[in-house]
Amino acid sequence: MKAIQTPSILLFLGKNSAKDGRFPVYLRVIYQRKSWQAIMKYPQREEPEMAGLAGKSIQLSKNDFDNATSIKPTGVNKIIAKIFSGFITKADEVIKNMKPFLFENFETLYFAKPKDKDDLFSSLEVAAENIRKEGRISTAVAYECTLRSLKEFTAKEKFPFESVTVKFLKDYESWMLTPKVIEWKTKSGKTKSRTKVNGRTTVGIYLRNVRTVFNLVKPVGVLYPFGKSKQGLYTIPKGKNTKKALTQADVAKIASYPAAKGTIEQMSRDYWLFSYLCNGINIKDMARLKFANIKGDKITLIRAKTAESVDEETTIDIMITKQIGRIIDLHGNKPGTSDQYIFPILTKDMTPEDEYRAIQQAVQTINKNMTNICSELKIARATTYTARHSFATVLKRSGASIEFISESLGHRNKQTTQNYLANFEDEEKKKWANMLLPETDI
Repeated sequence: MKAIQTPSILLFLGKNSAKDGRFPVYLRVIYQRKSWQAIMKYPQREEPEMAGLAGKSIQLSKNDFDNATSIKPTGVNKIIAKIFSGFITKADEVIKNMKPFLFENFETLYFAKPKDKDDLFSSLEVAAENIRKEGRISTAVAYECTLRSLKEFTAKEKFPFESVTVKFLKDYESWMLTPKVIEWKTKSGKTKSRTKVNGRTTVGIYLRNVRTVFNLVKPVGVLYPFGKSKQGLYTIPKGKNTKKALTQADVAKIASYPAAKGTIEQMSRDYWLFSYLCNGINIKDMARLKFANIKGDKITLIRAKTAESVDEETTIDIMITKQIGRIIDLHGNKPGTSDQYIFPILTKDMTPEDEYRAIQQAVQTINKNMTNICSELKIARATTYTARHSFATVLKRSGASIEFISESLGHRNKQTTQNYLANFEDEEKKKWANMLLPETDI
């Protein structure tokens, strides 16, 4: 009778060393002549020597690794030895509970975060991981930022749901809205600083994430803190709608700006104009456009923001004008096959994380060049955010109905559209104010 083969577990140093002579520490599992391995990271530890190392990959010299794996480790390597022991013990426990053993299941179970339903921070972390696995990277980043901010405010690694009270939420809001000085050192060793100011919009995003997790977990025996302030509950603040939009004349100046052919400046200007002309679509929607989205004389798309969040998909139709066609001909990929992205921002082989980074880079590049262009033209700064508001506001000032603008933007209701529409200029307000009672010599 053959003995049942069990996976073997070991820790070892990788071959690629850092510049300081240290090597990454790997955990390897071997089973039926196949192996799996992963670089190990420092867990959260209370020892002062481990401060600031949580989440970073473990890199050791050969001498330190030998010391940590010896019978009697010395110095800080005693702590490393305990960490190593924890790695081996956890791997052994996962393997014992697996029937049959599968490498892909082992990896999932080994790196799964412990779920503590009583802990807000643990729940936020799990939510961020699940959202990231779904490919919704920007939303996952928002949850991760929420978690970092709350940890900074509380100076704790765990925070029970029962401590999320109305007072706590008000104190956190006040702390967030208080300007903070951030300092850092340059490569030359000089200390620089800047003042960071969080807006009500950021506070609203973070605390809506907290509320979402609260609603998902539904912690037993914990008072629900969110609701109307009149009822003694906490109302999540709404950001003041800073209505930024250019006039039609300013957009015309941008279109006529003499950007040098073939430059990043020209591409940035044209990408901004494309966003403006195409119903103010954001750069993510623009980057995801494929030639298959072109149906005759129009572009048809479903906004990425709403594709997974509404019961019924809303299709947006964009008529291809001469200006839109010119931008596609000038900057579009060639040949324009149906499965090819129109613009060279994304590629087919990108992961969701790669796609997120590429879109963020495109937005930064466009905004940087548009800032310079607007400065030269002596007009208000135009960003990718401005393009959408300008599209809606120019239509409004030109007499288009709210219903038409709402449909063009892909909104589900007119109130959302109202929030996008910018105020008329001060000159327009003065004109109508003077109409109320023209000045006379009375």
